[in-house]
Amino acid sequence: MPPRRPRRRAPDEAKRARARAIVELLERAMPDVRIALEFRDDVELLVSVILSAQSTDVGVNRVTPALFARYPDAGAYAAARPEELWPYIRSLGLFRNKARAIVAAMQVIAREHGGRVPRTREALEALPGVGRKTAGVVLVHLGAAHAFPVDTHVGRVARRLDLTREADPSKVERDLMALLPEERWGRAHQLLVWHGRRVCKALAPACSRCPVDALCPKRGVPRAIRR
Repeated sequence: MPPRRPRRRAPDEAKRARARAIVELLERAMPDVRIALEFRDDVELLVSVILSAQSTDVGVNRVTPALFARYPDAGAYAAARPEELWPYIRSLGLFRNKARAIVAAMQVIAREHGGRVPRTREALEALPGVGRKTAGVVLVHLGAAHAFPVDTHVGRVARRLDLTREADPSKVERDLMALLPEERWGRAHQLLVWHGRRVCKALAPACSRCPVDALCPKRGVPRAIRR
């Protein structure tokens, strides 16, 4: 009989308190942060999030006005061939795969969900091209469910803050969800994203102007740039 794996210990109250304090300080420093993608409805949100994989939000926002004008709803995408989307999104990485995923996802949405983006994680993740992070972002910004999506910024900042020691996004997500109240997950996600973009950057974290510097052990940050 194989030995039992030890149970993962729940975070102690001191670690939870530090996580809450970090989020409160980030909220105070960046009260106006919001998703950078520009969209007007649930279909535009899902399309934007799919397009944002391995692309910048600025780049996505540059191409979506013309795309959204040409394809105003799920039915319009569902009736298109993937290659018809290429001229609109060619400047983005993996544009062929993204076009294929968008058309396939919208065919399911038009056929099975009445043209509306589903509001459950299970139904979202069943759509072509929609993984856990994409589903989480959509759920948060539709106000449909609590989620804590983990992108490269969230993972990097969380590890530097020693809120997790995991590299796998799903494990990082699990650790962060255990530290914060469910109703704070979506907001904390947004704050960590923007903190990673503005201050805690990958190559040159600006520790000298970091609002959570006093609470940060700076795991993985070279000593030369810690101050």
